Amino acid sequence: MTENQSTAASGADSGSNPLLTLKGFSKSFGPVEALKEVDFEVYPGEVVGLVGDNGAGKSTLIKAISGAQPPDTGQAWWDGQAVRINTPHDATALGIATVYQDLALAENLDVVANLFLGQEIANTIPGVKVLDETAMEKKSVELLGSLGVTTLRSVRTEVASLSGGQRQAVAIARSLLGEPKMVVLDEPTAALGIVQTEQILKLVGRLRDRGLGVIMISHNLADVFEVSDRIAVLRLGRMTATFKASEASNEQIVASITGADVRERSTEETPL
Repeated sequence: MTENQSTAASGADSGSNPLLTLKGFSKSFGPVEALKEVDFEVYPGEVVGLVGDNGAGKSTLIKAISGAQPPDTGQAWWDGQAVRINTPHDATALGIATVYQDLALAENLDVVANLFLGQEIANTIPGVKVLDETAMEKKSVELLGSLGVTTLRSVRTEVASLSGGQRQAVAIARSLLGEPKMVVLDEPTAALGIVQTEQILKLVGRLRDRGLGVIMISHNLADVFEVSDRIAVLRLGRMTATFKASEASNEQIVASITGADVRERSTEETPL
């Protein structure tokens, strides 16, 4: 960690314990070290913006957290208990939901079908299971309404006809059906317009208001500053700094991402 590292905001300031703690996470692909002794933590009711240049290790870290690609070494704690996250099922069982950038929505199905895909509500009559479309539709309306998603004409609209922002909202809502304690969002505002981006950032804020821990990966620093409590910076596989968003500047974050602060100190410390 650099001298710029700050203490955790929100959750830490309130005296609560971390929801997720990672210590010494490392991952290599042949000779390439994608993660190098990464320490990271997320508190309940806070948004952590995870930033870094391409190849910094962001995707590798979230895949380790989601169980899609376990680390080679390192230890994880969940609610203070040592855990192993070796598969996506392990992560889901703990209460970790991940929304990847591709969203994984079925465009030929409507919103209700996408929300409940693989976890449909069904009634059993002698020898037959029948989908309870009424119950799923009602729960879909309630869930989307609780997240402030009001731009959908109908939950029976096919996903293919939705805007990018609406699709992102549906994917995030689907991740909440299992009542997770933490949500990982991979570039949730990528390729969205200004209005849609603002809607998604408000949705992220509502996740925090519900007491969830949120990790938001983004290249857009304006979005990160708007919604994050803390900003964690990865560079070349290492966690170089963690800042309180309210106390950091855009220049500090950029310097940490690029390593400019390291080069400057190195130049200053070199004797003439």
